[in-house]
Amino acid sequence: MEKITFCIPSKSNLRYLKTCIPSIRNNAYRKDHDIIIFVDSDDDGTVEWLEQVKEQYNLIYYVNPDLGRRLFGIGKAYDYCIEHSTTDIFMIFHADMMLGINADLNAFKHLKNNTVVCSTRVEPPIHPNAGEKILQHFGMWPEEFKSKEFNEFVELQLNNDKVTEGIFAPWMMYKDEFLKIGGHDSRLHSAREDSDVFNRLLLGGFEFIQPWNSLVYHLTGRGGQFQHGKVTQDETQKSDEWRRLMNNSTREFIRKWKSTVKHTPLMKPIVSPIYNIGIQIVNSNENLLEALEPWGHNIYIDLDYGNYIDKEQANTEDNLVLKISPIDEKPKNDIVIRIDGKTFTQQDYLYLQEIGNIVSKSGEIGKFKVGNLFVEINKIEEIQSNLIQC
Repeated sequence: MEKITFCIPSKSNLRYLKTCIPSIRNNAYRKDHDIIIFVDSDDDGTVEWLEQVKEQYNLIYYVNPDLGRRLFGIGKAYDYCIEHSTTDIFMIFHADMMLGINADLNAFKHLKNNTVVCSTRVEPPIHPNAGEKILQHFGMWPEEFKSKEFNEFVELQLNNDKVTEGIFAPWMMYKDEFLKIGGHDSRLHSAREDSDVFNRLLLGGFEFIQPWNSLVYHLTGRGGQFQHGKVTQDETQKSDEWRRLMNNSTREFIRKWKSTVKHTPLMKPIVSPIYNIGIQIVNSNENLLEALEPWGHNIYIDLDYGNYIDKEQANTEDNLVLKISPIDEKPKNDIVIRIDGKTFTQQDYLYLQEIGNIVSKSGEIGKFKVGNLFVEINKIEEIQSNLIQC
């Protein structure tokens, strides 16, 4: 197989890297793959350890130039590793993953132009499985990882010829194809960056391939959302920092895609049609504005929205001054949705989340009502293909 580069961001993930990196060197088919670590934060001696072992594990590491002051974010960190790689192929890898025997080779066998190949995750049984992964307990934390038992399990799967269509880390593709779509979107600073790039790859015509004889053991977010945890704590507890970052990135994802994250049970992305949408809101309040603002390209509202802009602008790359207007301004959007805060219900909110599919099924210019939403279609033009490139 060709030489590839494993790209691994680290946010004070020393305890995970100590297990992750040896697994790559011990279990990869090729022992000379490049490994690039990007240190985004270091509260645990990560840089000191990497300096000590860089020759032993033949790895390269880079450090956030604003270390301790500002995070790059995981998407930008991945892109930094990819841009500094010298191989034609890279593999996105998490610090809380351990490579299975020959996982690199068995993924590479499926790689060709316009494809993304991901390994199959083996995880401890603490999160639901819709069929896209294997639930098998080989340890909850890196210090207790049962490498011998995991390797024995992987050996039994090496002749498995099952292949499904889905995408999740770790994933492998050609560097030049990834750079053509502009890499990760920096607005999704620390979460949802993977769902965004998967949507864009799908729209760009890429095929997703998941071979079930290319395996990794995944500690289910231990390097991120559960990184604060100790062996004695509830393994499902999430950090407050992670919750804040996830909320912000989820709102940014909705602003961009006018949809929540969607995928098949096997993790193939689903992208709903996107139209240019204006939302008119009467009898409103700031809570309703906060809930509805991400779903429209423009918002027209009957309240003083200055406080909302002051509070929210720092959390989004949308220019809220240009996005939000008084209710008496005439919308110029292709689709206009009129909402009355007095009658708006949770069911109406669900309709709004599916408005792209609703308009697509309508298929004609005109006016109609769905729930308490009044929808006016002035023009039908899908615009999601504009999002393929950053």
